[in-house]
Amino acid sequence: MRWWFSIKLWQRVLGAMALGVLFGVVLASVMGREAAAVWIDDNIRWVGTLFIRLIRMMIVPLIFTTLVAGIIAMGKPSKLGTLGLMTFGLYLVTTFFANVIGLTFGTIFRPGDGVDLSTASAEPVSFGEAPSLIDRLLSIVPENPIAALADGDVLAVIFFSLLIGIGIIATGKVGKPLGDLFNASSEVILKVTHWVMEVAPFGVFSLVAYTTVSEGTEALQAVLLLIAAVYLGLFTHAVITYGILIRVILNLPLVRFFRGMTDAIAVAYSTASSSATLPVTITAASDNLGVKKSVAGSVLPLGSTINMDGTALYLGILALFTAQAFGYDLTLVNYVMIAFTAAIVSIGAAGIPSASLFLLATVLSTFGVSAEHTAIVVGFILPVDRIMDMARTAVNVTGDAAVATAVAKWEGELDEERFRDPATI
Repeated sequence: MRWWFSIKLWQRVLGAMALGVLFGVVLASVMGREAAAVWIDDNIRWVGTLFIRLIRMMIVPLIFTTLVAGIIAMGKPSKLGTLGLMTFGLYLVTTFFANVIGLTFGTIFRPGDGVDLSTASAEPVSFGEAPSLIDRLLSIVPENPIAALADGDVLAVIFFSLLIGIGIIATGKVGKPLGDLFNASSEVILKVTHWVMEVAPFGVFSLVAYTTVSEGTEALQAVLLLIAAVYLGLFTHAVITYGILIRVILNLPLVRFFRGMTDAIAVAYSTASSSATLPVTITAASDNLGVKKSVAGSVLPLGSTINMDGTALYLGILALFTAQAFGYDLTLVNYVMIAFTAAIVSIGAAGIPSASLFLLATVLSTFGVSAEHTAIVVGFILPVDRIMDMARTAVNVTGDAAVATAVAKWEGELDEERFRDPATI
């Protein structure tokens, strides 16, 4: 197996993705799409499920240990305020540009023109009573930290980890043994995460093959222009917005950045879950980009929760798609409200497949779309949403890493030699 491990992991993951697509296409052509989906589900899909379970297993221990260890490494709790404001501000800026790009591509491509929605089955969208801002803020403080760890409540885990880290620093020598324990624990968890990542090529192959077969081509044809607009918009945002941040503002090699994050981008694309990809994102940012523990352990978990550039861009395009399909006339005020609402609802959107699609009703309400029309659009998009969800999740993860790199450099927590060293990836 030496030849296998001699290949860079990101190359193995990309190769597995390409083989998964090819395998799915060939199997569907030989057996038929439905039979092929059943065969994959019965025989190899479990490998992808195992991989997702393994990386989800690492999320909470990785956040808890690396964040506490990172705060200890800072040495001064006061740095947390600066780091937090800088992180949140950058996420808002990139989300703003995502909105602008999404509305631009939705206007240029006009994917809703001529689309026949008469055959779409309505998909009821129910949100229940939305919690108030105060309730959402209070939910960050866990009543039971152990329950928050067990439930995987990321924001609550981050809050508790911050307090533990600050407490260890504040107690000085008395807290040093516990600090050493967290430092050692974070190294152990990162090592285990490396082992889990060796399963990535097999998991990605299984997941991509199943997606290729299950989605088919029939449903894609009706929304081909919409998919093209979304993919090109996401690609433009990743290259232009993150490119300016990395290459122009930070003066770092852009190709190195994307190569360093290839593992995380590929896993995000295949799983369509930024939360599940988090352990891979932290590992890639630390090992390949040189983002030190103090930043990677805090900025990236926060980003997986509040940074949803891809979602904001997608919701903007879907809003224009709906307006074009049903003939709603939009004014400049409507465009502004779409952009603002898409940005707000995307923050904190669940990092799971297709979660953002069900936020669409809030965005569409800004220009008076009826509940019936909203349900029809959701029902029309839902069968192929996974294809677009994979791409926007990959962009979300890329954005997390770009912001973490920027914060790390400005805080003096970026190992630029590692970032620029081609031997690291």
